[in-house]
Amino acid sequence: MPHKTTLKSRVLDEKDKKILMILQDNGREQLESIASKVGLSIDSVHKRIKEMQRKNIFVSGIFIEPRTIGFPLIADVKIKLRNITEHEKKNFIQHLVEHPRIIELLSIMGDHDLTCVIIARDTSELEEVSTAIRQEYSGMIADWKSVLVLKTHKFEYYNLT
Repeated sequence: MPHKTTLKSRVLDEKDKKILMILQDNGREQLESIASKVGLSIDSVHKRIKEMQRKNIFVSGIFIEPRTIGFPLIADVKIKLRNITEHEKKNFIQHLVEHPRIIELLSIMGDHDLTCVIIARDTSELEEVSTAIRQEYSGMIADWKSVLVLKTHKFEYYNLT
């Protein structure tokens, strides 16, 4: 009986890494093309991709450039929280997750606790979004530092070689 290896019991092998690199360059690459480049059958490539998705190694999606769809202002915001309960922190994070102008939110370690990216149509909207959040959660925000992003040079590309 053949031994079935799953990602649960192994790290990514070189074939998996090659597949991921190809998909990073072109998420719509044909399975036949990937199989040819990696040296596997189409069925094997398909199974590996499905297994990696199931294991949350990657998620399918697209990157939309905010500036091209009417959001020329992009702000990177660092937030330091006061000594708050886990419940308060969870509620604050949930509010940020659900906010339509926040497109990225990360918990971080260091001088600040969270970092988020806010998009806006103009400076008035950016100020409105920032002020509304800061006022509503003034009791838990100890520090708020924002900088405007001038240009994106790289966005989540992982060199797996």
